Amino acid sequence: MNFTKPWLLLLVSLSSSQIIGVHPIAPLPPATHVQKTKTTTASNYGASTQLARLKDKAVKESSGLAAARTSRGVYWTHNDSGDGPFIYAFDTKGNGRGTWRVTGATANDWEDIAAGPGPKPGVSYLYIGDIGDNQSKRSEIVVYRVPEPELSKGTVSKSKAAATAPSEAIRLRYPDGSHDAEALLVHPHTGNIYIVTKIAFANPEIYEARAPLAAGRIITLMRIGTLQVPSLLGGIITGGAISPDGRRVAFCDYMQGYEAVLENASSAFDTIWKRPLVAISLGSRKQGEAITYRLDGKALLMTSEGSPMPLFQSERR
Repeated sequence: MNFTKPWLLLLVSLSSSQIIGVHPIAPLPPATHVQKTKTTTASNYGASTQLARLKDKAVKESSGLAAARTSRGVYWTHNDSGDGPFIYAFDTKGNGRGTWRVTGATANDWEDIAAGPGPKPGVSYLYIGDIGDNQSKRSEIVVYRVPEPELSKGTVSKSKAAATAPSEAIRLRYPDGSHDAEALLVHPHTGNIYIVTKIAFANPEIYEARAPLAAGRIITLMRIGTLQVPSLLGGIITGGAISPDGRRVAFCDYMQGYEAVLENASSAFDTIWKRPLVAISLGSRKQGEAITYRLDGKALLMTSEGSPMPLFQSERR
């Protein structure tokens, strides 16, 4: 979702004393096992560097980012609202690796994309989140699930885009009314879906839909936690991802990134929402709305608004 630049600059210029005086919205109804994250400011990531600019001019406003599971060094993205149901593949040199129209999908307000398991064992699926709701009026949201396309069958022209396999529409509903959201996360082992809401000067909420996830019926999400984001902007979360090993979660907003890490490999994943959020500098992005982990889990990659679209990377120390 876009914000006008004067509005964004005004938020950034506000002092912390001013923001403390802003009261958050009324709390949501009680939920089971709701957790609040702690925050800290130490980072285990090095400086962000620009890897490339995307050569595909059709990608004008990258709003989601996911590492391909079938081809190392390749990433998937899509545009924000205003584009059709297209996904774009590219490599870390900015070369386009194919454009696909997602069969059976429509693009109302696509905000994020993730890769994960699905109904067929051994197959990697892409999950595309039609979860944006600027006016908080939608009675339901949709996550499209489609087998990850084969790069050899793609085209580099949007006008001649290849067709994906038929997609499934996973229809979701919040248990407590409508919410705007731009962060979709899919657990790499279980296939559980997580959605984190977007709200200024307040704590974003975490919702979960547990696999198996069947198309053709409306699934009510579970509210499972609250993020306390270490930022003057509060919970304006614009993207999120889970690391390939399932032990880290990362988020971004327009200013920086955040990460929480499980204490040990044997911990249940949902205990990660109790872990501290660590602030991460993501460099000079013009308007960052997408973040993901590299396939080896040792770096974060980010896109930003701009033409040609820049691609950034921050490696773990």
